[in-house]
Amino acid sequence: MDALSFLRSEHESVLGMIESLERGRGNSQPELDARNHLTTSLVMAASQHEAVEEQFFWPAVRQSLPDGDALADQGINQEESGKQLLQMIEDSEAGNEQFEQALTEFLATLREHIEFEQSQVWPQFRKSQPPQAMEELGQKMAAAKKTAPTRPHPDTPSSSGVQKTVGPAAAVADKARDMFSGRRSHQPPDPPS
Repeated sequence: MDALSFLRSEHESVLGMIESLERGRGNSQPELDARNHLTTSLVMAASQHEAVEEQFFWPAVRQSLPDGDALADQGINQEESGKQLLQMIEDSEAGNEQFEQALTEFLATLREHIEFEQSQVWPQFRKSQPPQAMEELGQKMAAAKKTAPTRPHPDTPSSSGVQKTVGPAAAVADKARDMFSGRRSHQPPDPPS
């Protein structure tokens, strides 16, 4: 799968979770439990996705586009804001005010970020890359997702080098915590390839 097809399938998966969260804002205990479960899945998926982009996609954008630094900086700044909100969501429970406010802000931020990537970055990036390079990048990102952190880590720098060195250690710790806490059962399936 090429890089942009991989990212598109990731975006579609996350957008599906967002739509479900926006529809299901009930206050009964089963509804709150379902929102907590889906939100944990969203946090895991978004955390992995952002780590993969920071490791591979944004460095490729920087390298291949004349305005790549500016585009990557904007994308990473959006992701940084998202990580802060994801951490707030992670630290609270569905139904409480902090959770609902952070979730609402995150959903808007995520939509803005996806729109930025898909409408401003992707068209330029696709033109700059030969098909083989796109395929190789897609394979690298798909492989990296399997070892990416499942939590936001907003205090970890977003540089590619840090993500490639600290990210795997954070992922091991995250996955151990996920297994012992039962959070692992909320890991969303990989989008279809």
